[in-house]
Order: sequence, then C-alpha cells, then structure tokens
Amino acid sequence: MERTWIFISIVFLLAAAFMIWRANIDAAFVLATLGAVAWFMSYREQLVSRLRQNTEEIDDEDKDVAEEEL
Repeated sequence: MERTWIFISIVFLLAAAFMIWRANIDAAFVLATLGAVAWFMSYREQLVSRLRQNTEEIDDEDKDVAEEEL
C-alpha cells in the first residue's frame, strides 16, 4: 500500500506542475496539497508497518522470557 501512496503523490505533483504550466495556480495548489497528503499517507504506512514489526518482536521476546521462567 505504501508504494500506491507514493505513486498517487507523484501523479498529483505532476498534475500540479502541468497546471502551473497552464497558469492555473489555484488548481496547482490543490493538486500539490493532495500530493503532499498522499506522500504523508505513504510515510504513515511505513511507520505503521515498523510499529507492527517491533510489536511482534517484543511479543516474541516476552514469550521466550515466559517459557524460560517455567
């Protein structure tokens, strides 16, 4: 999903560049903003996946410690 957000952000930013070329500044601003939001969503996906991975590692360590105590 992360790569999808990156792709969407690139499309929005290219569309914003096209709108600047066409001298439609308002539309360029909106498209650039949507591109930035899509980029932040990709960054959020990356952080969520890291958090899930770290949580799984911590859970595995807790299971190992519990087994050693028995």
